Amino acid sequence: MDPLSIYFYKVDAPYGCFSNFSPHSIELAGKQWATVEHYYQAHKFQGTEFEYLMPQIQAAATPELAAKIGRDCKHQPRSDWDLAKCDLMYRAVWQKFSHHLDIQQILLDTLDLEIVEDSPVDHFWGCGLDRNGANHLGRILMRVRDDLHRDLVEPTADRA
Repeated sequence: MDPLSIYFYKVDAPYGCFSNFSPHSIELAGKQWATVEHYYQAHKFQGTEFEYLMPQIQAAATPELAAKIGRDCKHQPRSDWDLAKCDLMYRAVWQKFSHHLDIQQILLDTLDLEIVEDSPVDHFWGCGLDRNGANHLGRILMRVRDDLHRDLVEPTADRA
């Protein structure tokens, strides 16, 4: 592990608030979501024949259950999912860290260190077991951190 990087994965471990499973609700499009994971998993099915799953995922008792429903291979995600998922994740992570000031400060306190989701199984959102994954969630967190810092230094009319 690189000492100039921050690794996170489990909610109950250091930097667990960076996880999509952390208990920090978000509001997007007039709806309340218990976690970023709930929002992300539900939106896989927006506009599809499986859209009926969205309220079930939204109401799931835990983010683990939301993920289980959303990952069920019997339900195909929307056709543009591979193109849409990173933008959707950015919006959800932005909402989480712009509205929960306690964890916003934790994110800002990482300064310019690299943030890595230390998932041993996810090579897209995390670094994977071999640590060569794309780390898209870590990249989104760093982008949100940069955007928050910029807005604190130079508030803009549309984000202030």
